[in-house]
Parts: sequence; structure tokens; C-alpha cells
Amino acid sequence: MKFQLGCHLDYDVAIDTTFIFNICVLKNKEQQIIGQHLNITPNCQPEEYINRDSTNSYFRLIVPEGRLTLDYQATVELSECDRNPSTIQEIPPAELPLDIVPHLYPSRYCQSDRLMKLAQDEFGDCNPGYSRVEAICDWIYRKIDYISGSSDSQTSAYDTAIERAGVCRDFAHLGIAFCRAMSIPARFVSAYAWQLDPPDFHACFEAYLGDRWYIFDATRLANTEGLVKIGMGRDAADVAFATVFGSISLNKMDVYIDRLDN
Repeated sequence: MKFQLGCHLDYDVAIDTTFIFNICVLKNKEQQIIGQHLNITPNCQPEEYINRDSTNSYFRLIVPEGRLTLDYQATVELSECDRNPSTIQEIPPAELPLDIVPHLYPSRYCQSDRLMKLAQDEFGDCNPGYSRVEAICDWIYRKIDYISGSSDSQTSAYDTAIERAGVCRDFAHLGIAFCRAMSIPARFVSAYAWQLDPPDFHACFEAYLGDRWYIFDATRLANTEGLVKIGMGRDAADVAFATVFGSISLNKMDVYIDRLDN
């Protein structure tokens, strides 16, 4: 499937401020960037950096006092992913590729060690593999209320499990923590999400099964076949769409994604 997507960001900048953005589509074998364009006002020269481990694309801007507007546009084609849950199995830690092993560990927002007993109680008897991760997503969808404003930048997976409310970021963190508690590698994904209403940057997660990563969305708010990845990391701390060192206010943020083919 082919998509046209992008975002418009508008800030008031109170003092000279450094921004680090992660809003550009990442390029990998599953998503091909046909074209992309970035327009920045004032005319600041971005310093670009691509993380070799994750292929996340970051850029840094040093912006003087005043106003900053940023427009990003891209056309992307996604490869189709065949999924037959009955054939997609978990890989024991002893057999995992070594570069995947770190995604088994607890992280700042995904305290899988604190959720071990709950995960074992709820998912220990599930069929191992893809169907167990689906069961995790089903549990989160049933048990956690999606409520805008119910969490903040400090909310962790453990908090969400206790408070039973959150937004897409929290649903993803809890899914990751439960997977890791069951010895399934998992990572956070930020994305442009086709059919998400209202449009916004979206959070979901991937689990490593068989010999590859598979994407899951416990919120069920977006079509997983229309998730165009921006960034991947151990949790949200690795893939914030904007990290700011200075004093700013966000005036406007518009995000969009449209399918181009039928």
C-alpha cells in the first residue's frame, strides 16, 4: 500500500532553543520512501543523524527567539506482511540473536520485572507464540480504559496496570512490559497511523517472534496494515517526536496520512 503523510508543527520560541525531532519516516525493507520534503521557517540548517541500530532518523535544530514552523511530507510504500498466527512461534532466549536480547530487559517505562506475576497469572496458560501476544493485546483492550489526559510523561506500564487508564503510549508500554515478562522481546514504535481518528502521532509496539518483528496495536484504534513507522526503541524515551532544550510553546500540531492506492 502507498501512503502520503506528513505533519505541520508551529512553535513560539521564547529564548534560543535546541530541538531534536524524530518525525521523519524510517527507511527499511518493509517501507520504501518514494519521496520526502522538509520545510523549516526560519531557514535553519538541520543536522541529521540516523541511528545505526534502529535506523531512526533524527535531526537537530538550533532556533533563535521568535517563531518556528516545520512542515514534513513523505510518500511511502509499505510491503505486505503475511501472518499465519499458528505458525509464528516464540524463540527461547538461548536461541535469540544477540542484538535482540536487550529487548527482553526492563526499561524506564516498561518495568517487566514488576509485572512478572500478573503476566504469568494472565498469560502463562496461553498458547505460546503470536497468539499469546494477541491475548496480551486483548487483555489490555478489555481492562484498560482509553482516556485522553489520563496519563503524563512520567506514567509507566506499572502505573497503567494499577490505574487501568491511559492513552496509546501507555497501551504500548504495557504490551511491551507483559511481553518481556513472558520472555518475548518487545519494543516501542511511533508511527503515522492510517484511519486513526483524530489524526495524531501514534504509539504501538512490536514483538520478536520466529525470525522477525511483528507489529501490534492494543488500542485497536488504527489499522496495523497502515502503520508507517517513524521510530523504534526500548520505550517512548527513545522516540519522542520532539525533545526540547529551551523555552517554547506549541501553537499547533497537525498530522495526516492518506492512502493513495485502492
